[in-house]
Amino acid sequence: MTTADGRTIGIIGGAGWLAGALLRPALAKSAVRADDVILSSRRPEVSGFEAWPSIRTTTDNAELARQADVVILSVRPEDLGGVEADLSGKLVISVMARMPMAEIARRFGCARMVRAMPNASAEQAQSFTPWHASAAVTAEDRAFVASFFGASGIAREVPNEPDIDYFTGLTGSGFAFPALMARAMIEHAIENGVAPDLADVAVRQLMLGAGTYVSVSTQNAAEIVKEFVDYGGTTAAGLTAMIDRGSDAVVKAGLDAAWKRARGG
Repeated sequence: MTTADGRTIGIIGGAGWLAGALLRPALAKSAVRADDVILSSRRPEVSGFEAWPSIRTTTDNAELARQADVVILSVRPEDLGGVEADLSGKLVISVMARMPMAEIARRFGCARMVRAMPNASAEQAQSFTPWHASAAVTAEDRAFVASFFGASGIAREVPNEPDIDYFTGLTGSGFAFPALMARAMIEHAIENGVAPDLADVAVRQLMLGAGTYVSVSTQNAAEIVKEFVDYGGTTAAGLTAMIDRGSDAVVKAGLDAAWKRARGG
């Protein structure tokens, strides 16, 4: 793909699900062009981009680095040791968890770096993607980063790199944490005589409606909960029971664990 100022971009790990989830919305919304996309993968063919036949692929990361001006690192952190490329002079964007910019700079000799943390809702253009830029990143670089990640949801620059570690747990989880609550609700419905397919569709629609409402409401989450509790009734009874049994503490414990893991703990 070509940026507004004519740069090309390569994605190392281009066959991975996250690379596709980010790239397809960017291509579909014309945030980027397909003609100069270069994807590297251990496999010679990369699927999922049949609508954009001009995208090139390679198995040679060093060759990708030679051709690209912007390089996105989209590999598992434990696989980064197998990536050999000179990224000096490039804008390097990492979407890897647990990999600080200092380590990326040490491995690849780059100074213009961005760390970002999209999530699995990117393909549906519903990701929240925080990103942090090193001091060497230019205004033009920032404009490209905002446009690229903005195609797959909401993107926000954050002031400190440790913020990315925190957001890895908070929003990098995507729909996994809400899915945990959905699982419990479905199981409870089935245990109380509701047919499994009916329980599944009911909770799916509930989650969709809840997410939509919370995203557009002028109230914040605390105000929404308080309003339902103050109103009384069945919802208030359920909320009060969950809160009294430590629902907030359970959620915070999960976020603490994810945050610790993101920091390498």
